[in-house]
Amino acid sequence: MFEKKIAIIGLGYVGLPLAVEFGKKYPTTGFDISENRIKELAEGKDSTLEVTAEELGSSCHLRFSCELEDLRDANIYIVTVPTPVDEHKRPDLTPLVKASKMLGKVISKGDIVIYESTVYPGATEEDCIPLIEQESGLQFNVDFFAGYSPERINPGDKEHRLTTIRKITSGSTPEVAETVDSLYKSIVTAGTHKASSIRVAEAAKVIENTQRDLNIALINELALIFNRMGIDTLDVLEAAGTKWNFLPFRPGLVGGHCIGVDPYYLTHKAQEIGYTPEVILAGRRINDGMGAYVVSQVVKRMLKRRIHIEDANVLILGLTFKENCPDIRNTKVVDLVREFQEYGANVDVYDPWVSQKESQHEYGITPIDAPAAGKYDAIVLAVAHTQFREMSVDTIRKLGRRDCVLYDIKSILPKNEIDGRL
Repeated sequence: MFEKKIAIIGLGYVGLPLAVEFGKKYPTTGFDISENRIKELAEGKDSTLEVTAEELGSSCHLRFSCELEDLRDANIYIVTVPTPVDEHKRPDLTPLVKASKMLGKVISKGDIVIYESTVYPGATEEDCIPLIEQESGLQFNVDFFAGYSPERINPGDKEHRLTTIRKITSGSTPEVAETVDSLYKSIVTAGTHKASSIRVAEAAKVIENTQRDLNIALINELALIFNRMGIDTLDVLEAAGTKWNFLPFRPGLVGGHCIGVDPYYLTHKAQEIGYTPEVILAGRRINDGMGAYVVSQVVKRMLKRRIHIEDANVLILGLTFKENCPDIRNTKVVDLVREFQEYGANVDVYDPWVSQKESQHEYGITPIDAPAAGKYDAIVLAVAHTQFREMSVDTIRKLGRRDCVLYDIKSILPKNEIDGRL
């Protein structure tokens, strides 16, 4: 068995924890095209907050680089770049294409390339591997090999970490599948599941989040129905939840790098092979429309209080796609901002977890440093950060004017002290 020399391509929420764990056991190079990212990691800092300075320091065989030549010594390459969708909800494989072409310039005979990025079934062998072959002149499954082991990182979750989440593995040949599986077993204490093929592993990943997306879409649709009936959705869910096999999903905004994106990869591939998915796309339409629905509910309550919407001051508490992490990828809170702005309202966003520079770059939104007391006509609690959970209703209401509308998307405040919730 050859000596494992690992290179991790992409040092975001997925790649960095992986690099740190492998770097405890094997010579590992963490590669990222961002010089600023490499610089902060070299200084022992992680802006994603997924890895502590102590954890970075404990990875004694890990080095960081943004130089392509530093990858040439590796014999196992693990690709962890983003796989977003474009403005038309179509898969954007640009980061994956660039990473594959780049690896084609440094890969050698006998090397293994493992992809972790979420894709549709077939993408690894049909879209990525040919690019490596073209750039390198090497033949797949003769000169080099591939694997697929989908990421299952949950940003901000300090309980379910890389090592404690069971890992799916696969390889392009039975021998490579065994090598990939044993590699991940060496760092994942929760164990592994060796899939029968790369395509099976790709499909397994993409349906994990599609299933969750559809479950939330069902609850969101129920919330739309119950609201028209004058029934509190959370009361209904709590009552139904007394049955042992009722699934505890809650209504809300469905964003992030996985649940709000992955279903489009599957539907894209389905349409490509001539099948039009009905249920999956219906769920996506419901979830994508929840931002507009929330704003419509807030606006109705403002109008009932004779609050003029145009030039009204609105405060949104939270911008990240989930609580207690700085991740703003595909956050649906942006939909709230845009909808209120369409009505002519002035919108302030406050989120102590978010980098103002990153938010401005990604969405053109600069979160405020702190909300002013007595300023707002409407306040929307959009993300359940601990800082907001610890605020009393009185504290939040003091940020608003006398007739301020307080709407709680996350249902963390007492229902008799707010003006509305999903």
